[in-house]
Amino acid sequence: RLYLIHTHTHTQTPTHLVVLRALLLLWRKKRQSLLGKLLLWGTSPGISSINYQTEQMQKTTLITGASGGIGYEFAKIAAKEGNNLILVDIREKELGEAASSLQTAFPGLAVKTIKADLSELSAAQYVFEQVSDMQWQVDILINNAGYGLFGYFAETDWNREGKMILLHVYTLTHLTKLFLPGMIQRGYGRIMNMASMAAFQPGPLMALYYSTKAYVLSFSEAIANELQGTGVTVTVLCPGMTPTGFQATVGSGESKFTKKKLMSTTATEVAEYGFKAMHKGKVVAIPGIINYLLANANRFVPRNVVTAILRKGQEKNRS
Repeated sequence: RLYLIHTHTHTQTPTHLVVLRALLLLWRKKRQSLLGKLLLWGTSPGISSINYQTEQMQKTTLITGASGGIGYEFAKIAAKEGNNLILVDIREKELGEAASSLQTAFPGLAVKTIKADLSELSAAQYVFEQVSDMQWQVDILINNAGYGLFGYFAETDWNREGKMILLHVYTLTHLTKLFLPGMIQRGYGRIMNMASMAAFQPGPLMALYYSTKAYVLSFSEAIANELQGTGVTVTVLCPGMTPTGFQATVGSGESKFTKKKLMSTTATEVAEYGFKAMHKGKVVAIPGIINYLLANANRFVPRNVVTAILRKGQEKNRS
């Protein structure tokens, strides 16, 4: 029979009791976290309900994919916080309209725009140099830009897939690499990387999209750990179905699930949840209890079963 010896009291505690106590503490923490998610489910936190009193100094937020969808909602929240904005997107007209709209809604707000194709190898360096020329420092970096592609991997367009990998993986990583040292030096920084519920399991018929989002999740969690104690935090946001322009880029029409409130959240709700999680220093942020449960399905259901279910769902979803 094994015992653990506590030298400070010279008493003995059976190993299985130590394990049981540890499991009990873990269960209590999980229960409290789950309860909090249940209480928040179906509600929108709203900007006014988010307490940012610890971060009142004016900062600069850089957002990629900022001309519409969740990216534009991020920009509105940052503007309401009083942050200067750097908006990056490939769509020049929409980018200009977004900047004008924000400046009208928030007079005196400093907004800069950078037109860039972030699926190019040199894109991150170009953006970094543009920001340096502005003589601005980036305090909050939001790597939001992305798109999807539906179909059998053997038949899909490699040019689009290659650009997707560059956008989701290479540019996101390079932008983080470039802006991170300055944040560490100043002792403050917030990085939010956009992943997806797709990050938690394989995704037949969207194989590369799911794979790139799995990278974003793993990369973000790893550097979040490395940055502990530096004043810089990393949050990876993993929303589920969200009605935005994303569906149009997938090339298969609108997802049926985005029309179901239970299975989807709005771009505004996702952005508000993401900002709240980022300011709290939360590493993995999953909006909604349904999404939270689905993200953890692999813990209880064999991985191949989850993959088969996802494939059937994708086929039905886009048929």
